[in-house]
Amino acid sequence: MDRLQKNIAEAVLGKPELIRLALIAVLADGHILVEDMPGVGKTLLAKALARSLDCSFHRIQFTPDLLPSDLIGTSVFQQHTGRFVFQPGPIFAQIILADEINRATPRTQSALLEAMSDRQVSVDGVTHPLGSPFLVLATQNPFEFEGTYPLPESQLDRFLMRLQIGYPSREAEFEILASHRDGEPVDRLTPVIHAEQVVQLQTLVRKVRLEASVAHYILDVVQATRTHADIALGASPRAAIGLYRAAQASALLDGRDYVIPDDVKALAAPVLAHRLIISPSARIRNVSAAEVIADVLKAVAVPGARAGRRFERVAR
Repeated sequence: MDRLQKNIAEAVLGKPELIRLALIAVLADGHILVEDMPGVGKTLLAKALARSLDCSFHRIQFTPDLLPSDLIGTSVFQQHTGRFVFQPGPIFAQIILADEINRATPRTQSALLEAMSDRQVSVDGVTHPLGSPFLVLATQNPFEFEGTYPLPESQLDRFLMRLQIGYPSREAEFEILASHRDGEPVDRLTPVIHAEQVVQLQTLVRKVRLEASVAHYILDVVQATRTHADIALGASPRAAIGLYRAAQASALLDGRDYVIPDDVKALAAPVLAHRLIISPSARIRNVSAAEVIADVLKAVAVPGARAGRRFERVAR
């Protein structure tokens, strides 16, 4: 896993925490929504992941005229056999870059729902399974709203994490300029692990130990979002499962076979913030979901010393 992070960092410069969160999503078998301005590396992150994991990769440019059949495929009549044959669409890949997903119509956006949640698509009454691993990395620009269709809450809830990339530091941007002297750095990446190993790691994540006290801590955090004064709609049970799985993946990425409360605290904002609906009064005061999560984490009691001693025994 260290070699995997270093490999991606050769293309995605100056963003170690972004790479870490993306790999946590991969290990947790979840999907990622990257929301940021153009040109900061959203597409680059998807390409670097696909090349480092040796997975098949398709980029789908979402536009207002994109149809669901353009995404999932369609049945084509073959004259010489007299039968309809299913022609798979670009969604049949292991890593999908859904570029500018909010530019497609709700009908096309909803075509992703079954694929993201059930790892399958249905065409003409026939179900076609998707391969493993399967990761949707969707991007959207939060600063351009003309001609866009905001993602509904049901679609947002399918993403394990929402990430922001942001501008690089001056030192990192200097490295970016130097690295592009001989072409695109992402084109020089070689696979570190194969798709089959990714599936094995995802299975291993589910075996990471999580004490009952930490599980109750996750539920306390989720419950606090449902009763907070600045939140109109709190986190769903699916959000609790996502935080549970992401915490397991974070522990595995750190070389541990047990989860600690710090795993939960570090992932609460990326996993929960996009699933919350801020109340109108809080929106007027420019309160963000991330600020509410930070407030919740301060208010919810962390498992005490007794749980800490159990973690130490497991570690030994």
